[in-house]
Amino acid sequence: MTIVINMREGVDWEKIKIAARFIREGKLVAFPTETVYGLGADALNENAVKRIFEAKGRPPDNPLIIHIAEFDQVYELAREVPEKAKMLAEKFWPGPLTIVLPKGDKVPYATTGGLETVAIRMPAHEIALALIKTSKRPIAAPSANISGKPSPTLAEHVADDFYGRIECIIDGGETKIGVESTVIDLTTEPPMLLRPGGLPLEEIERVIGKIKIHPAVKGKPVKLAKAPGMKYKHYAPDAQVIVIEGERERVKEKINELIKRYKAQGMRVGVMATGDFYKADAYFNMGESEEEIARNLFKALRELDKSGVDVILAEGIEEKGLGLAVMNRLRKAAGYRVIKV
Repeated sequence: MTIVINMREGVDWEKIKIAARFIREGKLVAFPTETVYGLGADALNENAVKRIFEAKGRPPDNPLIIHIAEFDQVYELAREVPEKAKMLAEKFWPGPLTIVLPKGDKVPYATTGGLETVAIRMPAHEIALALIKTSKRPIAAPSANISGKPSPTLAEHVADDFYGRIECIIDGGETKIGVESTVIDLTTEPPMLLRPGGLPLEEIERVIGKIKIHPAVKGKPVKLAKAPGMKYKHYAPDAQVIVIEGERERVKEKINELIKRYKAQGMRVGVMATGDFYKADAYFNMGESEEEIARNLFKALRELDKSGVDVILAEGIEEKGLGLAVMNRLRKAAGYRVIKV
């Protein structure tokens, strides 16, 4: 039995108490953040955390991000808190930034994927913060989807994957950003970008200086994942995804050529792009700005998949600002099937 709590109009404190009780009892609650919906449990309760992995079908060495509501909670979760962590928190928290620090003794290895590091963020969403404060627990929460599938930006997406399998879903409407948080490792010098996300790298570098980019961001295989999204297949719908990158007119020509080719083979074709130039079986207009494209990314993958297409052709965008996160997710969704024109 899954309780769905409607909070589309904002925080309802009586209803938050119901969800918070589930967290304290070691149960699972899906809730909205500004990035995507999270599947939450008490981060310090090893059995509750293991239920997240079971529900998602998530490999146990894929670490979880712990969500907090007050900066002081960092000191309970991390062994060391460097000056750069304080600088980033002061500038960007609450917000779509996760920092990786040395793990404190309180945090079970189940939460960190067996690692000596812990990933922490403070979400910028009133419902998420209310849930953390009312439950009086730090909440471990990966994206609320079956592992490997596109992340959820609506409560309906969560219900598609988990209705009847978790205790509670809080419906807070559509998420604002649409891609997960940016993850920065502060246990190395210089700091390292482990996952691009909802906070552009350029903004972070303005605060703490130069940041190295982990090879996994560009698709290099890794043995050890210090952050979610680094090691395993992610964001993939059932349909095959192909990304077409290059100068816009050439991309448009290539997509139209591929539509004809696949249709001639009897395949249904979906397109996700920034302009309506395509005679596909299903089409999702991503919008024009980086912010719109990021917000629509996972919704487009899910909706095109539901339309029953066999292949999804996705238009690449420039890798600046949020474009770095968008292209990271798109290439992963495509299993790195990329055509450059």
